[in-house]
Amino acid sequence: EAVAAMAGDWGRDRLHAYGVLAGGELRALGEDANRHPPRLHSHDRFGHRIDRVEFHPAWHRLMSLAMAHGLHALPWQLPQAGAHVVRAALEYLHHQAEAGSNCPLTMTYAAMPVLRQGGERLAGWCTALTGSRYDPRDIPIAGKSAITLGMGMTEKQGGSDVRANSSRAEDQADGSALLTGHKWFLSAPGSDGFLVLAQGSDGLGCYLMPRLLEDGSRNHLRLQRLKDKLGNLANASSEVEFMHALAWPVGAPGRGIATILGMVALTRLDCMVGSAALMRQALVQAVHHCRHRSAFGRLLAGQPLMANVLADLALESEAAVWLALRTARAIDAAGGDP
Repeated sequence: EAVAAMAGDWGRDRLHAYGVLAGGELRALGEDANRHPPRLHSHDRFGHRIDRVEFHPAWHRLMSLAMAHGLHALPWQLPQAGAHVVRAALEYLHHQAEAGSNCPLTMTYAAMPVLRQGGERLAGWCTALTGSRYDPRDIPIAGKSAITLGMGMTEKQGGSDVRANSSRAEDQADGSALLTGHKWFLSAPGSDGFLVLAQGSDGLGCYLMPRLLEDGSRNHLRLQRLKDKLGNLANASSEVEFMHALAWPVGAPGRGIATILGMVALTRLDCMVGSAALMRQALVQAVHHCRHRSAFGRLLAGQPLMANVLADLALESEAAVWLALRTARAIDAAGGDP
């Protein structure tokens, strides 16, 4: 009802199909992907750096299904009224089955407004982002059916104070830059490219850093380790060192924070949607438990105090999803409705 009220009926069949997946195959895949977390292979058997993250097959299947249904790019693939709402509803379903894979899906979706500021030089990235066939191969983006994007802002000496970043960018004659420094947190290190912040000649700038160069060689970013995390286990997060890594400036010089906020803003929408999804999944499991567990002579769901708790949880869950989708509708309308 919420999606129909805010986006009309055009996404109904898409949502129904994905709901069937979310309640069945996606949930089983999510359990496997979290039972077998990613592994970092920094070197091959000859001692050469490869900096490759190995994922379980369940992860790749999750990503394939999600991208086939547009979770990473639907508003850019079908730019019509309600596209952000429908995509948010798809994410709401996906996040209940497996939350970790939403990290690269979210960042890929959110990167488009930033990539579009790169002009003709990044036009190929914009085109590849809208592909619907997941492609995990380690090849340059020119040969891929679709790409994913990650992000790197945080450094250990500054934390959330990204103005304290110490990574340096050296301008090159061809318009590129060479980045040297580190990131305490690089999200989704298996992605094809990363939006990162570094200090340039005009101040803190935003840069697009490819994982592989156009000739197929590896860019000079070295994964130091994968993060130990309480949750989000199926997804990889890493620390990284840049050793004169090639990157392309995006946005106005010295306006890196303002530029990358175009990506951050859309990721925050997904934080709302994902939180609402987790609330709903917690509610579903609580209700199921209370309908099957007996105490003091009756099912828990029949105990007045427990029924009150479940009702409160249901109301909060319903309100959260309406608020999240209402925010998505505002993003849909932002271009023409003050």
